Amino acid sequence: MENGDVMVKLKEIEELLERLGKEHPKEIAAFSRFLRETLDNKALTTREKELIALALGIAAGCEWCIYLHTQKALEAGAKPEELIEAGLVAVLMAGGPALMHLIPLVKAIESFQKEHGGE
Repeated sequence: MENGDVMVKLKEIEELLERLGKEHPKEIAAFSRFLRETLDNKALTTREKELIALALGIAAGCEWCIYLHTQKALEAGAKPEELIEAGLVAVLMAGGPALMHLIPLVKAIESFQKEHGGE
């Protein structure tokens, strides 16, 4: 998967939320408020919460979640090895199918590193 493919998935999330925001504004506004409140730094940092969200996305098999939370975790200062470790915790808890979802995680890490000139 090339960087463009990852960006397509992220664009699909944006387009879905925009559409649902128009068609179901009350529900999406409520979800957005919940999201903001949950992700606000309290006992856990944004980085820690994004690593948790990434692991849950892997365990649930949500490719879009994997790309989004890989991006957000990196932006919050997570290192690639932390992302892989979070992925391995997901595999520990969810088994072999979660292991296969480390494929989009690795692709997302590589894609975002290329985009930002990292290794």
